[in-house]
Amino acid sequence: MTHPLRLRAFRLLFLGRTVSAVGDAVVPTALALAVLRATGSTAALAVVLGCAMVPRLLLLPLGGVVADRFDARRVALGTDLVRCVAQLVVGIELLGGVPTLAHLAVASAVGGAASAFAIPTSSPLVAGTVDAGGRQRANALMGATGNASRLAGPALAGLLVWTVGPGWAFVLDGASFAVSAALLAVIRVRHVPVPHRSLRADLVFGWREVRARDWYWSSLIAHGVWNGAAAVLLTLGPVVAVDRLGGEGVWVLLQQAGAVGLLAGSLLAARARPRRPVLLGNLALAAYAAPLLLLAVAAPAPATVTAYCLALVALGFLNPVWETVVQGQFPPEVLARVTSYDWLMSLGAMPLGYALAPLAAGAWGAPVPLAVAGVLVLVACVGTAAVPGVRRLGWPAPTPPAAAEPAPVGR
Repeated sequence: MTHPLRLRAFRLLFLGRTVSAVGDAVVPTALALAVLRATGSTAALAVVLGCAMVPRLLLLPLGGVVADRFDARRVALGTDLVRCVAQLVVGIELLGGVPTLAHLAVASAVGGAASAFAIPTSSPLVAGTVDAGGRQRANALMGATGNASRLAGPALAGLLVWTVGPGWAFVLDGASFAVSAALLAVIRVRHVPVPHRSLRADLVFGWREVRARDWYWSSLIAHGVWNGAAAVLLTLGPVVAVDRLGGEGVWVLLQQAGAVGLLAGSLLAARARPRRPVLLGNLALAAYAAPLLLLAVAAPAPATVTAYCLALVALGFLNPVWETVVQGQFPPEVLARVTSYDWLMSLGAMPLGYALAPLAAGAWGAPVPLAVAGVLVLVACVGTAAVPGVRRLGWPAPTPPAAAEPAPVGR
C-alpha cells in the first residue's frame, strides 16, 4: 500500500494544511490579547468571537452544498484567499496602532463566513487525493499536524505578542493561507459532479443521506452532547482549578495535557484498526465523563489532569477514524453536505454549553452542571451501542459507483 505522503497531490495538500494550521493555532491567543489590550473589555472579545461563530453556523449547510456542487479544491482555494485578506487587514491595523473594534468584528465575520465554506471541503479533499486503502493514515496525519499545531500555537502566539506585537500573528496567519492557496492551485483533486438542482433540493438530499444511516445520525447526537459538555468544562473548569485545585497553573497543565492527549490519539489512529471503529470510538468518547465528574467533586489535580489527557486521547483517536469511515460510507458527491451537518451539530452545541454553564453554576454552583454534563456524555456516547448500525459497522469497503440521485426538484 502506497504511503499517502508518496502521493504528490496529498503531499502538497498536507503541506498546505499544516502551514495554515500553524497560523490558525496562533490566532486565538493573539486575538484575545489584542482585543483586551485595545478595549480592556471581555464583552468586546465576546462580540468579536460571536461575529466569527454566527456566520459560520448559519452558512455551514450552504458551504456543504457549494463544496459538493463545485470542485472542493477551488472552493478551498477561494476561501483561503478570502481568509488571507481578512487576517492581513487585521494584522495591518494592529501594526498601525490602536485597532477599531468594528473593523475587528467585520474581519472576524468575513473569516467566519469563509470558514463555513472551507470546513466541508476538508473531507472531500482527502478522499479526492488518496484511495480508500490509505485514507485512515492520511486522516491520522491531518489530525496529528492539527493537534501538534494546537499544542505549539499558544506558545508561539505569546512569543509574537510579547516581542513584536499581536499584529504579526495575524500577518503570519494571512501568509499561511496564501501558501495553502498556492499549493492548492497546483494539485488535482478527483471530483464527482452532481446534478444541477435547486439549493433546497441539494440541502434536502444531503439531510436524507444523513437520516438514512442510523449509525451516523445517532453518533452526531452523541458528538453534539460531547461538544456541549466540553463547553461546560472550558467555562467552569478554570474556576474550579483556580479556587479548589491549586491555582492557574493547574488549569494550564490540564490544557497542555489535553493537547498532548489529542496528538497521541491521532498517532494511535494511524495504526490501530479495530473491527468496529465507530462503536469503539463512541465508547472511548465516554471517557470525557471522567474529568467532568472529577472537577465536579474537586478531585486531586493529578487525577483530574490524567483523566483529561486520556479523554483527549480518545478524541484524537476518534477523529481520523470517523473521517475514514464517513469517506467510505457516503457517495463522494454528497460528502461535503453530510460533513457540514456533522460540523453544524458539533459547533452548534458549544455555544449552548457556553451559555447554560454560567447560568446553572450561578443557580446551583459549578459542581452541578459539571456533574450533569458528565452524566449526559456517558449516557449519550455509551447509548450509541444500542443502535444496530453502530454495533455492526466495520471498515468501509472500496466505494462503489454512487447510485443516481433523484431528479432535480424545483427547476
